[in-house]
Amino acid sequence: MSQPVDSVLLEDKTWERVAEATGGAAAPCFQCGVCTAICPWGLVKDETVSIRKMVRKAQLGLPSWSDEVWLCTTCQWCEARCPRGVDITRVILGLRRLAWQEREIPHGLPSLLWDVYFDGNTWGRPPSQRSLWTRGLEIKEFSPADDVLFYVGCTPAYDRRSQKVARALASVLETAGVKFGTLGDREPCCGDAVRSVGHEEYLAELIDANARLFEEAGVATLVAISPHCYDMFANRYPNLSGSFRPLHYTQYLLELIEEGRLKFENELPLKVTYHDACYLGRRNSLYEEPRRILQAIPGLELVEMERSREDGLCCGGGGGRMWLETAAGERFGDLRVKEALETGAEVLVTSCPHCISCLEDSLSVLGASGLRVRDLVEVVHSALGAQSQAATSDVASGRS
Repeated sequence: MSQPVDSVLLEDKTWERVAEATGGAAAPCFQCGVCTAICPWGLVKDETVSIRKMVRKAQLGLPSWSDEVWLCTTCQWCEARCPRGVDITRVILGLRRLAWQEREIPHGLPSLLWDVYFDGNTWGRPPSQRSLWTRGLEIKEFSPADDVLFYVGCTPAYDRRSQKVARALASVLETAGVKFGTLGDREPCCGDAVRSVGHEEYLAELIDANARLFEEAGVATLVAISPHCYDMFANRYPNLSGSFRPLHYTQYLLELIEEGRLKFENELPLKVTYHDACYLGRRNSLYEEPRRILQAIPGLELVEMERSREDGLCCGGGGGRMWLETAAGERFGDLRVKEALETGAEVLVTSCPHCISCLEDSLSVLGASGLRVRDLVEVVHSALGAQSQAATSDVASGRS
């Protein structure tokens, strides 16, 4: 049983370790409790996660790494409403870093890091299988003469469901006449999973190795499928600067539409609602790009859920939660699917592999008929009517 905060003897060395690990991010907190009040865990648990208590422990330097520190999905909903602008994610990740040092970590996370270390991906699959998603397609290896490096990412490379997203994006880029290539089996893990579970030491090694690879390959513009990969390359790679330009695919597709390289000639009569991925929206303020793409499709009707944009509800898969078990009845995705159903939409659209996985799991559990989960680029592919070798599921009919 943990001791009350006011009865723990504080030690200077412990305080210094906590302050260093969290970068002093907890200092501005004055314990107003807004973070605890709005944490989405309060929507699914009898007792919400006390973010305020964790931040207070970090302020005081208390050596307590409770299970709650591993519940955080790093969705930044609390940070968006914090009146003092506390970098709560930095506090959480700092405490997780110390938890590794104290060997106070959930079962399964060490295996995740070994998978990345030995196999270069979070799925523990051989690197030689990283390009299997391209089977039947003509996807060439990237060269500096290409317009963009198509960065696939671990989940779209290995997960069968997300492979459809990778194939759809490849087809759309081909339709727009984009010269692109991939790194094939040499493609590395971006490091998001390592960062989100708090292993900063290994993350630094990974970033250095990846930066050297991109530089040697002559990468200028990188287009990523996952918002988590995009966030890493845009915000966590200090040694990738100058001409290096990381983009999420929604940013790039909107550029192609505005340049007239990507045109929708046929109507797609479809009612959709859009789920904002936390790492695309709150973390990088990319709210309008996906919506403008959907609004450019003739015949498509976009309706908003009750919580959207800055107030969008997390799917529950961020912050390392994809590799930890979430009890039935405590999944944010269940609530999100119910919100989508209330709009009367036929398709719940998102643009993140983690979101697709969580939302489709919830859709299956709830047994909701008349609603499908699709990635935005799958909708774009269907709207283009591309009859290519990279054909994906028929969005309008719901076949997969």
